[in-house]
Amino acid sequence: MPRRILIGIAGGSGSGKTVVARTIVRELGSKRVVVIDQDSYYRNLEQVPFLDREARNFDHPDAFDFDLLRQHLRELLEGHAIEQPVYDYNEYRRTTETRRISDHLVVVLEGILIYHDPELRALMDIKLYVDADSDVRLIRRLRRDLLERGRSVDSILRQYEDSVRPMHLQFVEPSKRFADVIIPGGGHNKVAIDLVKTKIRELLRERGVDAAAALPQG
Repeated sequence: MPRRILIGIAGGSGSGKTVVARTIVRELGSKRVVVIDQDSYYRNLEQVPFLDREARNFDHPDAFDFDLLRQHLRELLEGHAIEQPVYDYNEYRRTTETRRISDHLVVVLEGILIYHDPELRALMDIKLYVDADSDVRLIRRLRRDLLERGRSVDSILRQYEDSVRPMHLQFVEPSKRFADVIIPGGGHNKVAIDLVKTKIRELLRERGVDAAAALPQG
């Protein structure tokens, strides 16, 4: 069986990475494509008191378990199944549940700091960076954290000022230089999405996979 394809999708918090990832999966129209969220690989802080957990910097590279993420991606690319952690954003810790992910032809990894680790970058066939203005990203983050994570406006803005913005400038924005393609407009950039779909099918053909059968045209 040929080596599976790994696509990286990076960008700042609220840039539209998740929309791009889901759009690619939907447009490819196949169950052989799976999305892996870097957020699932936050370090497990279960033994840390809640108030200390809440005060942690979750936008720094040290917040992520890169060892486990690399291990899981290598296993997926070799065709093995994994048990992906499930992260609880409200409790700032992993749950006792896991998500079983089995054999897929295309793995889409999305996260703010996936290009920080050179070993991860070396595994990727395509590296995308989703670009968005800072005010747009902040508005999206406010909306998401208010509606989906039950946070207060004050806590969201405090976290943005204390860690999200400075970590973006120090780590996330500079990682743009590792991208093969920079996507302005996120998931609404149909031209960029179509180019990525074409490249994925080309890579499959190069590895001896019938792209038309594996990823039927949507």
